[in-house]
Amino acid sequence: MVSTDEILKKYQAKIQSQIETDNQGYNRDYSMDYEKFKQDMLPDISKYKRWADSLGRVIKIKVSDKENQKIQRYLNIAHLDVSPSQSAGLALVAMLLTLFVAFTIMISTIILEKPFPIMLTFLGFILSAFIYFYVYSIPKRLSNIWRLKASSQMIPAILYIVIYMKHTSNLERAVQFTSEHLDTPLALDFKKVLYDVETGRFQTVKQSLDSYLETWRDYSPEFIESFHLIESSLYEPSDTQRVNTLERALQVMLDGVYDKMLSYSRDIRSPLTNIYMLGIILPTLALALLPLASVVIAGGLKWYHLFVIFNLIIPLGVYFMTSEILLKRPGGYGENSNIEKNPEYYKFTSRKPWLIAGIICIPLFIIGLLPFIMQSDFITSILNLKSDYTFGELGLPFFQNEFLFDFKVVAGNTVGPFGILGVMLSLFIPLSIASFFSISYKLKTKEIIKARRETKELEKEFTSTLFQLGNRLGDGVPAEKVFARVAESSQGQKTQSFFSLVNQNIQQMGMPIDAAVFNPQRGAIIYYPSAIISTSMKILIESVKKGLKIAARAMMSISDYVKNIQKINDRLKDLLAEVVSDMRSNMVFLAPLLSGIIVGLTSMIAVILNKLKSLSDLTQGGAEVAGIGSIGNIVNLFDIASVVPPYFVQISIGLYLIQIVFILTGTLVTVDSGKDELQEKNELSRNLKKGMTLYLITTLIGTLALTGLAAIALSGLG
Repeated sequence: MVSTDEILKKYQAKIQSQIETDNQGYNRDYSMDYEKFKQDMLPDISKYKRWADSLGRVIKIKVSDKENQKIQRYLNIAHLDVSPSQSAGLALVAMLLTLFVAFTIMISTIILEKPFPIMLTFLGFILSAFIYFYVYSIPKRLSNIWRLKASSQMIPAILYIVIYMKHTSNLERAVQFTSEHLDTPLALDFKKVLYDVETGRFQTVKQSLDSYLETWRDYSPEFIESFHLIESSLYEPSDTQRVNTLERALQVMLDGVYDKMLSYSRDIRSPLTNIYMLGIILPTLALALLPLASVVIAGGLKWYHLFVIFNLIIPLGVYFMTSEILLKRPGGYGENSNIEKNPEYYKFTSRKPWLIAGIICIPLFIIGLLPFIMQSDFITSILNLKSDYTFGELGLPFFQNEFLFDFKVVAGNTVGPFGILGVMLSLFIPLSIASFFSISYKLKTKEIIKARRETKELEKEFTSTLFQLGNRLGDGVPAEKVFARVAESSQGQKTQSFFSLVNQNIQQMGMPIDAAVFNPQRGAIIYYPSAIISTSMKILIESVKKGLKIAARAMMSISDYVKNIQKINDRLKDLLAEVVSDMRSNMVFLAPLLSGIIVGLTSMIAVILNKLKSLSDLTQGGAEVAGIGSIGNIVNLFDIASVVPPYFVQISIGLYLIQIVFILTGTLVTVDSGKDELQEKNELSRNLKKGMTLYLITTLIGTLALTGLAAIALSGLG
């Protein structure tokens, strides 16, 4: 007789072996896995941590309980191991260092018996206040960047868990499966859920998951609702009700994202219009008044004041306004493909494009500095040239008495250049800077963005192909052979090459399905780095282990879900298209066009004042202008030497346009696609090329035309 204990031991060992086989890969050290994964994922955030650990401890600040909780929440979202007091201390130290530098320069100026630098003092206080605000808000912005990246993967995350729990109603295994197969950075959040259980912070995955979901309470309530429906499916009495609840969870996520983006597309219209008016139109129009304004305030406006106002203060203000818009962007929608998986990714991180662009653009930048280079006695003596020439000396029939660069000496100080050629050469400075970034970003993104577009086209066909794949599996065709069948039935489509490559790896290389798709050297996914394809194949591989019927249902479900996601994405892009296209056209067309005309007007005013100055010198101020009086009176009222040289006005406007293109392109890409570094750099390359080309052409034509008209109008006076 076999005893009861022996029977129990026999079947206990058998059940235990099945459990260990079924849970293969789950019983792992997630504490080490999470820490390593976190180090690999957070290089940029680690820089802030190093600064906070070093400088943040210099001054200890006691933060109020309310502020402490708010900052700690941001730090937790961004996975930063920094205390709120360190964060506040770093902001204070940064502000004090800025004030120290400003006061050092101010005291040095006084010691050298120079005029008191009122502008520098004012700028020092403004800059220190901005730096304090900027550094103090870094945790908030880092958490927002994290949310933008992570929220674009919410729908795939829900999809993973729903599909997995359809065939295996186990929340712990579903979270584990999602953490291993989801793209970063949301994968780190799910690893953190498992990490908190293993380290004893929570007793169950459900408790850890519920605690994590609270971080999305104010940002993405539909994400929380979807997970609560998933958790409730564990308690449904029948399999049909359980599946319906899971499907409802995914639909809640899709509907929630659509509703929020619909509301967001309406809310951002007015702020974006305000940014355009306050950040582009008004500053550009203000530049038109600069020549006269500098005369009215008796030479108190210098070229460096112009750069501080238009290339520092106003861009910082525009950046602040755009950051406020981005902070309000809802989650759950955006580009979720990981560019690191693309085989051309090395070009994106390479420094070679910077070197190529530098070789091309540095000579252009030097050409822009020629007016000042030619004022060097060392250079002119070597080349045996004069520091300046008139147009007549070069044999040109127009502007014969005008100098090319036209520097003027006032009270022992050289000011200028005021000449037309100086304005023409100044165009090379914004041209070189814009070309440097445009060429670099184009070389970095050209191949990888092309691959992404091809992948997008492939994804459009993949929905129907998934349905075919599910049908074949439902007919009982083994998974190893189903790829060949689908490849045959999809001849002429882009998906045919993907399935043919998988089939080739299986038949000729003898690879299992997971290696045929995901092998790092020969896997088909290498050449098709798509989040949708990757997600589908991972779920296929996992569901095939449960049976062909389950795999067939999974593929058909994914086909339906992907089709719905594509429809929602298309509708959301349509909603945002009007706002994005209007802003882009203003950025690359209206603003450059208006700025080019302003530079032309500035050059015309300088030519008029210069001509009047010359006539005044020739006639000792005795020539009369009808209705106004002598030219000498006009020259005394509007002195050319007190005007900001058009050379610096043009450079300031050109640099401002480049800054605006950077700020607004980043804003529009984030509004349209979430945090997408690849798309942002590709758009920057195109927008810089379009905007600066139009600006340079308009400036060149406008300057020549308006100064020519001014010369013709004043010719009768000479």
